[in-house]
Amino acid sequence: MAVGIFDSGLGGLTVYDQIAADMPDLPVCYFADSANTPYGVRTADDIYNLTCAATQSLFDAGCDLVILACNTASAAALRRMQENWVPTDKRVLGVFVPMIEALTERNWGDNSPPREVDVRDVALFATPATVASRAFQRELAFRAIGVDVETQPCGGLVDALEDGDEMLAEALVRSHVDALKRRMPNPQAAILGCTHYPLMQKAFQDALGGDVKVFSQANLVSASLADYLKRHPNMLGQGTQTRFLTTGNPAQVTDRATQFLRRKIQFEAA
Repeated sequence: MAVGIFDSGLGGLTVYDQIAADMPDLPVCYFADSANTPYGVRTADDIYNLTCAATQSLFDAGCDLVILACNTASAAALRRMQENWVPTDKRVLGVFVPMIEALTERNWGDNSPPREVDVRDVALFATPATVASRAFQRELAFRAIGVDVETQPCGGLVDALEDGDEMLAEALVRSHVDALKRRMPNPQAAILGCTHYPLMQKAFQDALGGDVKVFSQANLVSASLADYLKRHPNMLGQGTQTRFLTTGNPAQVTDRATQFLRRKIQFEAA
């Protein structure tokens, strides 16, 4: 395969969908660890081991470059993987980096000291596990100073989206935005820190108001991947056909994925 995309479930399909729209000729291999989802209730070691196993499956499928389109995996496993596990001829990238690049308007390769940026008040909407990890704040601190990040764990939202309950999802978005705005009444920017959340970007924008700039992971990760492949064409694998793999029941995951993206997505057993 050309590029691997990993998620514990279906949320990463929003990233895949944007990549497919932006780069329709790019073959990908999407791996959903549906048998072990959700990751958010697991220990850091468990998340690390599961993420390594899934990533190895994508390496074995011919991917030299793998995107962790899962915030929990990016928060709990990515740095450890890059330091201790990823082979020198492979690359594993996460979803925090493109958000921070966009928020701070500086390239990730820029290793100069952190500096002040235009945005001062940032709302981060994410899963409880991602919020608890504080990984976004740690990575942001390497690049920017003077940014106040107010986090809102969005309990229940992923389950509602996976179940296809859009009415409940919209109600949860409004509730979570209201809760955050009681602590930060006037955020300048909002980060949708879960790959499920782009499905509800309009609802977030409506609840936040038109003056708040909303950063969606799907768009940012796709743009970052296109830029990365231009700079590192050697990381493009040899695959020619897009595939969707799952550790769960392929028929069930296919049905849920098709409902999730509102078009047919055919999964096969990993």
